[in-house]
Amino acid sequence: MVKTVYSAATQGIDGHIIIVETNLEGFLPGYTTVGLPDNAVKESRERVSAAIKNSGYFFPQKRVTINLAPADVRKEGSSYDLPIALGILAASGQLDGDGMETRVILGELSLEGGVRPIRGALSVALAAAAKGYTSIIVPEINASEAAMAPRIDVFGVKSLEQIVRFLNGEEEIKPTRVNIDALFSQHSQYPVDMREVKGQDAAKRALEIAAAGSHNLIMLGPPGSGKTMLAKRFPTILPHLTLEEALETTKIHSVAGQLPRNMPLLAIRPYRSPHHTISDAGLIGGGTYPRPGEVSLANHGVLFLDELPEFKRSALEVMRQPMEDGQVTLARAQISSTYPARFMLIAAMNPCPCGFYGDSKNECTCSPLVVQRYRSRISGPLMDRIDLHIEVPAVKFEELSSLADGESSESIRQRVQQAREIQLHRFKALPGIYANAHMTSKELKQYCRLDEGGMNLLRTAIDRLGLSARAFDRISKVSRTIADIEASEAILPQHVAEAIQYRSLDRENLM
Repeated sequence: MVKTVYSAATQGIDGHIIIVETNLEGFLPGYTTVGLPDNAVKESRERVSAAIKNSGYFFPQKRVTINLAPADVRKEGSSYDLPIALGILAASGQLDGDGMETRVILGELSLEGGVRPIRGALSVALAAAAKGYTSIIVPEINASEAAMAPRIDVFGVKSLEQIVRFLNGEEEIKPTRVNIDALFSQHSQYPVDMREVKGQDAAKRALEIAAAGSHNLIMLGPPGSGKTMLAKRFPTILPHLTLEEALETTKIHSVAGQLPRNMPLLAIRPYRSPHHTISDAGLIGGGTYPRPGEVSLANHGVLFLDELPEFKRSALEVMRQPMEDGQVTLARAQISSTYPARFMLIAAMNPCPCGFYGDSKNECTCSPLVVQRYRSRISGPLMDRIDLHIEVPAVKFEELSSLADGESSESIRQRVQQAREIQLHRFKALPGIYANAHMTSKELKQYCRLDEGGMNLLRTAIDRLGLSARAFDRISKVSRTIADIEASEAILPQHVAEAIQYRSLDRENLM
């Protein structure tokens, strides 16, 4: 007898329906799993057998064949335990299999028959809803996350015995419901605020411009000047996540197994700060079965790289493609996965190895050659993708001792939001462009036209200050953003003059 249960798998951040077929035959016990399973799926035999017996049911003394279709898709993980167990119980007559063709079922089983959490519950719930399934059964811990999907009932279960009783009509389980507005209100508060930063008005202004135009930014300053403090508070001035952005970000963190259990929806922009010893795969993603890396976990948020020159050059270079395309594709012999990676890069570095080059209070012990070699660890192509370069000097005692608070994040965010709305209206007919930083050469010609005064300033910057030719586009984009903050339709000379100030680390200037 063959019984069919429907489950799902994740590829990238999207879910795909998997058909679990169970066949019992003969009188010689055996157990075989086919359909390109990995070791975790093959090991489900022991977990399923123990869970069935310890839940009060009998494991059939027949040859059991489990087929996971489609057979050409690699199956990985332990989320097939529950559908396999239900298929065996249905095929042996211990479970009424009627109605299971409209449900998608996932869950890992413990040896005692408990149902443990899985990865990617939101992704598979969205896939099941898109395919027309009426309900999905997942571990109780994952129920709130899966309930974010519209047009599908989500049932959370604690044990194999409970789900069998539910499918047999012996126990009622109510669908899980969530209030998305309440979740946003509950989880959209940041624990830090920009008002806590003393001084650094110039750096705050640069961060506001970066947030308004979605520009990448690098900070240069001595140790203790507040670079990390500013970076941690940068997400608080970004526009609030939309529901679409929140769902996509939640899917990535769920697939990676990094979604907090008490937070079924990520309502604030992610902030990722990997250590400089991170590997290429840890930063960009990878593995035998690809998993998202830090650039994807920072999607719709901030990737902060402190001590930028200390990162391996190879790790930094792999970021160039996702910084341009907003996504990363991980190709392996058996599978290819694509993950979103539209993040804002905030980097920080000391001016030299000792950290005090140019500091008026501390003597630098580095020679000019050492300083040049230290800064040259950052390649030109990577620096080319960073729009704003700002210096963050040490904070004066008077500013540190002041009792007055700085401007709040909410106040800055309002100006950022107004500038973003101008850009969204400007680019509404252009797919894939949502902010000034995303403009290509075509859009630059159309929306970043400079008057004679602005062109003269830019010509002087390139000819006399040693700025590189590639800085032309970057300055034009930043000038457009500064004009948007001031709600100016035209880019004025003062906007260009301010944008030029944010190119202090241009490669040609360093050399």
